[in-house]
Amino acid sequence: MPSPEYSLTDTLERIYENQLALEAALMELTLLVESQGHAKIGENVRGALEAIGENAGHIKQGLARLKAHGPD
Repeated sequence: MPSPEYSLTDTLERIYENQLALEAALMELTLLVESQGHAKIGENVRGALEAIGENAGHIKQGLARLKAHGPD
């Protein structure tokens, strides 16, 4: 069986998808923690989630530019 080729854009796309999945999971945990009365912890995590969201936007734009330039 031939080994699959892993292009840079494919690899980065998977990292991006992992980041989104981790962001969603972390948000679920944040909601649980906040519902148990730990507002300060929730606030701290939301700050980290904001950074993740901002970075996700940059990653998505970078991926779009890489894909527009053709195969890597």
